[in-house]
Amino acid sequence: MSAFRTHGRGHLNGPVVVIGTGLLGTSIGLGLRGRGVAVYLSDPSPTNQAVAVDIGAGLPLAAMGDETPELVVVASPPDVTADVVERALTDYPDATVVDIASVKAAILRDLRNRGADLSRYVGTHPMAGREKSGPVAARGELFTSMPWVVCPTEESSAGAVQAARALATDLGALVSQFTAEEHDGAVALVSHLPQVMSSLLATRLQDTPMHALSLAGNGLRDTTRIAASDPTLWVQILGANAGKVVEILYGVRDDLNRLIGTLEDPAATGARLDLAQLMSEGNAGQARIPGKHGGPPQAYSWLTVLVDDRPGQIARLLTEIGEIGVNLEDLRLDHSSGQNVGMVEISVLPSAHDLLVEALSDRGWRVLQ
Repeated sequence: MSAFRTHGRGHLNGPVVVIGTGLLGTSIGLGLRGRGVAVYLSDPSPTNQAVAVDIGAGLPLAAMGDETPELVVVASPPDVTADVVERALTDYPDATVVDIASVKAAILRDLRNRGADLSRYVGTHPMAGREKSGPVAARGELFTSMPWVVCPTEESSAGAVQAARALATDLGALVSQFTAEEHDGAVALVSHLPQVMSSLLATRLQDTPMHALSLAGNGLRDTTRIAASDPTLWVQILGANAGKVVEILYGVRDDLNRLIGTLEDPAATGARLDLAQLMSEGNAGQARIPGKHGGPPQAYSWLTVLVDDRPGQIARLLTEIGEIGVNLEDLRLDHSSGQNVGMVEISVLPSAHDLLVEALSDRGWRVLQ
């Protein structure tokens, strides 16, 4: 594996053809147009393409005329990506073709079996998105400081790899380089498994009485947020990466069976130790998740500030934290059940915790430690 990240300066000259004007394709068009690169758009849906053109992501492909594109970006659904890439390699024989599908190995195998010209193809995956979909949700800054994985093949030319990396860096992303197999194994764990687990948990809520759900707090909201994702897209993603996901689910099943066995007799000798061990293993895994700006994991201190649920209160709180001179590392917002009060959970460096509690209290804020 050659995993590394860079911030390089952009150097695409264009034109760039974007095939697929959903959220990601349109966001790519907006980002490149904002940097002065000529972009031409194509989509099977005339409506999606027209919306993308109207919001400034590029011009219709027909307007390109005899120009030769430098790069073709395939932003199609995963189940048709190989077809579109193969067609683009044929239609644009002098262009590098990249795709941005969220699975890589299956597409590469399909293209190789078809005898496609892999010297001009590079699979990529921008690890960015929104809960909203479609061109109307697109943002030119969507990829800023987000990971973008580049997966060259053995056949990929140096120029093709350079063009793929230039696309990501022009859009402000952080480039990592993996093989297709390494990529699919990584996203199976850090992206696909969380989606599955969130959906399975949310499934349990379907028949839950509303009076029970009224007790829900941030824990349930946080762990089920991505359960609202598009089912059609996830059917394609999980189907294309099923082998990698299943390998991980086997391990989850073993852990779940272990937990069930322990909870069936929680008073048995060693049961409490096993529960503590299981929770500690979760602590250890969570602690390995990269910290702020992708740096090493770091422990932060949390405090909760109660705010009246009325306009301007959170803005005033954040302004005063800035005036105190403390940098806010993270923030979560919850609401007190049955009361017109919001609870702002603030994360700061441990060295700033006591200072901030004292300063906010002096300013009249209600602080819970």
